[in-house]
This record gives sequence, C-alpha cells and structure tokens, in this order.
Amino acid sequence: MRLFAPAKVNLALHVTGRRDDGYHLLDSVVVFAGVGDWLTLAPSDALSLTVTGPRAAGVPADRRNLIWRAAELFAPGHGAAITLEKHLPHAGGIGGGSADAAAALRGLSELWRAAMPDDAAVLSLGADVPVCAAGRPMRMSGIGELLAPLPPLPPLWLVLVNAGVEVPTRAVFSTLERRDNPPLPDLPAEGWPDAAGFAGWLCSARNDLEPPARALVPAISEVLDRLNTQPGCLLARMSGSGGTCFGLFAEEGAAKAAAEELTGDKPDWWVAAAPVLA
Repeated sequence: MRLFAPAKVNLALHVTGRRDDGYHLLDSVVVFAGVGDWLTLAPSDALSLTVTGPRAAGVPADRRNLIWRAAELFAPGHGAAITLEKHLPHAGGIGGGSADAAAALRGLSELWRAAMPDDAAVLSLGADVPVCAAGRPMRMSGIGELLAPLPPLPPLWLVLVNAGVEVPTRAVFSTLERRDNPPLPDLPAEGWPDAAGFAGWLCSARNDLEPPARALVPAISEVLDRLNTQPGCLLARMSGSGGTCFGLFAEEGAAKAAAEELTGDKPDWWVAAAPVLA
C-alpha cells in the first residue's frame, strides 16, 4: 500500500487568543500542494519504520516520529512494516510530520481493518494532524480541532521555498506582539472567480507569525523578496511558523519558471512548484 502525504500550506494564519493551558487559538486558511512525502505499508508481525528519500537525514525512525505514535493509537497487537520516503523539509512549517501521521492513520485503518482513532486522539498527535487527515482545503480554527471546508477555489499553483535555516517555533510564538488578533475576514460563500480574486482576498488576511519569524531568521525575508520579484507571483507569504514560504500563481508555466530560476540561483534552497489540490 502506497500513500501520498501532501505538503500542508497555511495561506493565512491569524493568532486570535491563548487558552489558560498555553495553547494558542488560530484561524487559518489551509490548502494542500501536489508535492509531499510517500508512505509504503506492508503486513508484518511487528511494527517497524524505515526512513528513506532525499530528506531522510535527521528524521527519527522510532517513537519520536509521529507515524509511530499514530500507529500506537490503534489497539495493540497489530504489526506493519512502514517505509517513509521523505521529500519535504524537516520542521519546515508545511506539516510534513503531520501529513505523514495522517497518511499513516488512513493507511493503517485500511490495512488493519480498524476504525480510525477518535478526534481527540488524532488531535493529541498535534494541531495540524486533524486538517491533514481531512486532506482538502479547510478553514482551521480553535487549536486545530475546528475544521470547515473552504468555498470553491480557482485553479492555483504554489512555489514553495525553504532556505534550510531552522526557525525556532517556540521563540516565534513567544515574541508575538499580540495574541488576540482579529479572525480571518469573511469568506465568500460562492468562492472566488479566479486566482487574482483569491489573492486579493488573501491580501486582506495575514500570517501573524511572519513578522516575529522574519526578525529571528532574516533568510525568510530574502526568500519572500525573491518570490515577490518572480513574474506572475500574486502573493508571497510564509507558511505556518516557517521557514517555508510560498508564492501564489495563477498559471503552471509561471510557477515552474519561477521555481527553475530560484533553483538555478540558489541551489542550496529547497524549491518546488506544485498545484493546489482540490
């Protein structure tokens, strides 16, 4: 069994509050891109995890990996040989680990003919796992447990870029100027007529984590500056808590041309052009 774990991209992310237990309340527009990791599952007497692929370095193959912890949410006694083919940057703000865990949940449920773990158990793996398990464009709020489908989206392309500089998530959240920001602007019930209209709506939203991340990691500003200069880029912004950034494009050709130019200029950066998945 082979499963795709697509990159999760926060096109907008508002921090709207903080609970007494320290968890931040979010309001976010989440989509998935046609680039990601791959999982292969095979029957086995015991649970095992092997990590391969161009981004395997530093990815644990034991209980520290969310895939392993996802498997443990099912009743004990099951076995599976799981291989993770890692293509997304580790801790890159595009939900790589969460997408892997969500794919593992779907695949193991089928392999073991077992019911999916309940919502609370899935959320216990991390705030991004429920939306990754949904696997479609969503408005995500609360601490990640409240999901609502987005209105219909026009065809869109993304250029994802990561400069390879670690972004300290805890420090990003701790240096937020405000934690009680307004929620997302109203979403049009009928969706957006085209990519330009969607980009215009996104410009009225924000990523509240981008300013503190830029201050901590100047490379993010360099990436965004380069994306903003690419022909056809409608909007450039950081995804999630960083450090992967995205450029939003209406046309496949413009997105692929931008990715090719950036790869040529910055061969040490991770760059990928991909469609937004419906």
